[in-house]
Amino acid sequence: MTAKRRRFKQTLSLDERLRKTAEEYRAKAKLLQGKEKQELLEKAREFEVQVSINRLFD
Repeated sequence: MTAKRRRFKQTLSLDERLRKTAEEYRAKAKLLQGKEKQELLEKAREFEVQVSINRLFD
């Protein structure tokens, strides 16, 4: 017996999901200090770069 894959349709585009995640990370970073803040800001920048790269290939 094979397992069935769980499939679902995304309601937001990839760009929208990446931007939303970046915004959430920036909001969390405002509440923190030090290394944790820098790590969240770096991740937010990475998501924004991914959005830019996706635009190049659209």
